Formats: sequence, C-alpha cells, structure tokens
Amino acid sequence: MDVVRRNTDYAVRLMVNLARRSDNGPVSTRTAATQEQVSYQLACKLMQRLHKAGLLKSSMGPKGGFNLGRKPSEISLLDIISAIQGPVSVNKCVLIPKVCPRSKTCSVRDKLADLEKGINDSLSKITLDELAHKPTPKGKGRMKRK
Repeated sequence: MDVVRRNTDYAVRLMVNLARRSDNGPVSTRTAATQEQVSYQLACKLMQRLHKAGLLKSSMGPKGGFNLGRKPSEISLLDIISAIQGPVSVNKCVLIPKVCPRSKTCSVRDKLADLEKGINDSLSKITLDELAHKPTPKGKGRMKRK
C-alpha cells in the first residue's frame, strides 16, 4: 500500500519547484516538468488539479504560467496529497463509517482511526516551505566506486 502514489510524488516535486522559484514570477508547466523529470502531459494534468484545489494560480500569455496560490508556509504536504489523490484513508470503514454495520462497536476501526489521524496530523505539519528549503544530499542514490 502506497500512502503517497507516483502521481502525487510528481505533484509534490512540481510544487517544490514552484516554491523554490516563487519570487521569480510564473513558471511554465513545460519548464517545471522538464526540471522535475515529469512528462509534460502528466504535468499539465497535475497542475490543473492543483489549480482547481486552489494551491496554484495561473496566468496567461507569453510570460504566463503557474505561481503558488498561497505562501509556501501555508501549503502542507497533506494539501497536495488531498488535491491529487483525495483524502488519506487507512480503511474505508474509517473514511465512510456507514460501509460497515459494526463501525460503532469495532475496536479495530478505532485503532485505524487513531492511526489515520496521526498520519494526517503529521502530513499537515510538513509545509511546502520546509520541503523547498531542505538541502538535497549530494550523491544520494548513486553507487560509490571503490
């Protein structure tokens, strides 16, 4: 089970790109997609969803593109995840209690609800500003030569 799906990971990378460049005016989808190694077609779809959720503002014209809809410190990782893949849910019984007739008496559901709350609380505390200003480790993911 992936809490953060592939498309959501791409959307987070696109948002971090925009946050790092937020003082430089709008960024085109093509530029952000190229820099973050996301296909242009997918980036267009993701940017539209982020725009619809109010996380991005768009501007038209030759110097148009996308800007953040709010300050990076006001956009959480949970906001981005929710915009792309919907609410984070551990189980349907927690998200929609009417799914299970035992939801009011089930001790498992209560524990899953606690877990879900903890995940959502943690994700809501991670801001785009924090992600955009964390230094990227050099050589991460590369094999070391002997």
